Amino acid sequence: MNTTTEQTVIGVWPTLVYRDGQAALKFLTEGLGFALVVSYPGPTEGSIAHSQLTWAAGGGVMVSSTDAKTEPDEFSPIADATQSVYLVHDDPDSLIGRAVGAGAVVVRGLKDEDYGSRGFTVRDPEGNLWSVGTYAGSQ
Repeated sequence: MNTTTEQTVIGVWPTLVYRDGQAALKFLTEGLGFALVVSYPGPTEGSIAHSQLTWAAGGGVMVSSTDAKTEPDEFSPIADATQSVYLVHDDPDSLIGRAVGAGAVVVRGLKDEDYGSRGFTVRDPEGNLWSVGTYAGSQ
């Protein structure tokens, strides 16, 4: 009998940089349903040097905050750019209200697409776009 557990390797991790990392973590967990795995503080009160959040359907994101950097680096400008992430969810209808309740603004309401997906897109409190839909990619 094999008693070892097999771990799935996640090969793609979108990395998002926020100005207010703590607010971002709150939005991502309470508004979209990510699970916070780990968060390492940065040098200033409330800053985030690195955090990892997982998504129930697989995968996850990494989040940091600009105030965690003592000097600007190549990732710092990301906080001022619009970032976009797509999330697979089997029931987007049940998630849109939760996201709006956490401060998201709907930019594309619930819609059935020609390619078979149902989903929506919201803008988070720092302007990033989060699309949620049933499309899980072609197999």
